Amino acid sequence: MYDAGLQETSPPYAIFLGGVGAATAIIFPALGAAYGTAVSGMGIAQMAVSKPEMLMKSLIPVVMAGIIAIYGLVVSVLIAGSISDSYTIHDGFIHLGAGLSVGLPGLAAGIAIGIAGDAGVRGTGQQPRLFVGMILILIFAEVLGLYGLIVAIYLYTKM
Repeated sequence: MYDAGLQETSPPYAIFLGGVGAATAIIFPALGAAYGTAVSGMGIAQMAVSKPEMLMKSLIPVVMAGIIAIYGLVVSVLIAGSISDSYTIHDGFIHLGAGLSVGLPGLAAGIAIGIAGDAGVRGTGQQPRLFVGMILILIFAEVLGLYGLIVAIYLYTKM
């Protein structure tokens, strides 16, 4: 079972690095999505009291925050699926970088979606013409997470 040649390229902590990469790929985007959902949900609840007919239009920030978590899930499953007995230190560091590159932008995007969604929903409740502007701001916030996903997949394919 022990191979001295494999030990040089695959130390015991290589799998740990890959596991941390998979964990950060799902933990940080999920935190961002949860924050974005909670903060924009508070704005939706306040706006729906005065304008209940706009409730369905106001759910867009919550949906967009949830998409951020999906980005992290995709990368996390890719990383976890490639961890094996022949896992090298190179693979571990690449997967750690991929996990961080989708995780941290996902956290930032979720926070941005929450803050912009809250303000946008409340503003749209008072002035419906702000709806298109809110959507554009949310798209710009969402694309931050998408950039992280693209870099993570690019890193993942560099093995």
